[in-house]
Amino acid sequence: MKIALAQINPTVGDLAGNRRLAQETAEQAAAAGADCVVLPELALTGYPPMDLLERDRFVDDQLVELEELAKTSRQIAIVVGAVVRADAARPKSIENAAVVLAEGKRLAHRSKTLLPTYDVFDETRYFAKAMDRSPVEVPGLDTPLGLAVCEDTWFQTQPYPVDPVAELAARGAGVIINPSASPWHVGKAAERRAMLADVAKRSGRPVVFVNQTGGNDELIFDGGSCVIDPKGDVHAAMPLFETGIAICDLPLGPGTPHTEVEDLEPIAQLERGLVMGIRDYFQKQRLPPSAVIGLSGGIDSAATAYLAVEALGADRVLGIAMPGPFSSEHSVDDAFELGELLGVEVRRADIGPMYDAYRGVFGKLFGEREDYGLTQQNIQSRIRGAVLMACSNQEDRLVLATGNKSELSVGYCTLYGDTVGGLAVLGDVYKGDVYALALYANRNGDRIPIGTIEKPPSAELAADQLDQDDLPPYEVLDDILRQAIEGRRSFASIVPPEGVSHEVAMGIVERLDRNEYKRRQTPLVLRTSEKAFGGGRRLPIVHRYSG
Repeated sequence: MKIALAQINPTVGDLAGNRRLAQETAEQAAAAGADCVVLPELALTGYPPMDLLERDRFVDDQLVELEELAKTSRQIAIVVGAVVRADAARPKSIENAAVVLAEGKRLAHRSKTLLPTYDVFDETRYFAKAMDRSPVEVPGLDTPLGLAVCEDTWFQTQPYPVDPVAELAARGAGVIINPSASPWHVGKAAERRAMLADVAKRSGRPVVFVNQTGGNDELIFDGGSCVIDPKGDVHAAMPLFETGIAICDLPLGPGTPHTEVEDLEPIAQLERGLVMGIRDYFQKQRLPPSAVIGLSGGIDSAATAYLAVEALGADRVLGIAMPGPFSSEHSVDDAFELGELLGVEVRRADIGPMYDAYRGVFGKLFGEREDYGLTQQNIQSRIRGAVLMACSNQEDRLVLATGNKSELSVGYCTLYGDTVGGLAVLGDVYKGDVYALALYANRNGDRIPIGTIEKPPSAELAADQLDQDDLPPYEVLDDILRQAIEGRRSFASIVPPEGVSHEVAMGIVERLDRNEYKRRQTPLVLRTSEKAFGGGRRLPIVHRYSG
């Protein structure tokens, strides 16, 4: 049979729109001669629908769209991810299913067995797990389909008691169909292929993996759909971060050539993933497609502006340079040079008069002083945040926050200042990777000023201030944070980099925990790593554990 892999970009809650997208894709697959088309997990609701599933009519409205989509199955058999009603006697009333549509009607469905609850997942909150893991015979197809939804192929990575794929193979499935909504992080595509190759070898069956692409809230989906044969070779490999259709002939003959896989280097993945996340955040929310960014002349705001231009276009990005009493002239120059290199408008708004007015208020509140320390440093950031939000209100632009993961981790940011905005573009990108992004941006010519990349980082909130006055060198900071966050290491098991004391390392981890309250008040963070701030990392703000 000819099977089509439909790598689409659904929008959460756009039930009719997602059905039309599935319908159009199925029609394209039929026109290309495919016998069956496979669409991603929960393609009709979008993934993840979260508590929309608890609204009275949501599931029923989606089932109406499923019936409408079934009409297209007179042209081609369709496997589509959808929510179905469970047996009324079961504790949960709905299931996450792969539904088979054929000959104009719903033929069968097989629900997801393994419901993940780790990291960003919380599927047992909503769904009942599958009770039936038997293959499905489809009219016109010459092999029974084993339907294993997303996590059902990841059984070896968690302590699951059931191997759904082994059961399907033992019961006569000729091919494993794996509709997925598998979120991306840097390196995920290669990790996923290795897992699927192992599944194919163990089961002795080809695996048809179909993943969605696009961004939904903080999650980014990279696609990377493919067919993997029982030897572990890849066929019909689809590109990352793109939509489209690929058709594969099954069964795969012994001489069938495998496909070259697009293995983007990590920094290229990071750029393309963030660009997709920004673009879809604007488009799917139907936001006015314009952004405003505070340009300090530093590396973070420059990288954010570059990514925004790649996602939205230069004409839809505004930069505002807001020099204060401690801003260096070269920082202002770097901000305007960035605007020239990217082709974006940059405006100047000096905050000196507002800062002086605040100091006058401070004198009446706290008594006259020469220096109010951190108070006067932070008020500069908060003035800038207020200016950006004023621009957002006046010109209908979304503020993009520019803070990176290193700074958010240890609270090196100002609430209601540089944390304002609707989206934290670099909130899951360590400082070292921000520099790598900037260098990568310049691969075909300067897009980010060399001076911005080369100068020592500084918040410029006090005279002669440098980040390293308050923080260890970023390579040290990033190393320790990676151990604590992605590595999930306890305080005691952190290994300080060479030349760094245990006390310094512990101080960093203590700051990480102490600043959870700030992160709860920052914008949505685009997820690029295995452990991002947000729904995938849930720590109490108030706790006293330091082990």
